[in-house]
Amino acid sequence: MSDTQLLTIALAAVPNMLAVLAGILINNALLTDLRVHVDSRFDGVDRRFDEMRDLWRAELNRVEEVLDARLKHLEDRG
Repeated sequence: MSDTQLLTIALAAVPNMLAVLAGILINNALLTDLRVHVDSRFDGVDRRFDEMRDLWRAELNRVEEVLDARLKHLEDRG
């Protein structure tokens, strides 16, 4: 192969390689943005689960107090 043929092949391949490299970099940036978005959505879901857990815990404590008061009342009567 002559130097001219090698140069022609190299010049033909360089734009393709640059296009692939640009695509890789763009996709990497998009995936990073997507990961941040998904993480923020999961943080919101985690926060809602924490709030529901706290709510259920408070409600169960209230029910327990009511049942304890009723049981104490029954014990005092009998």
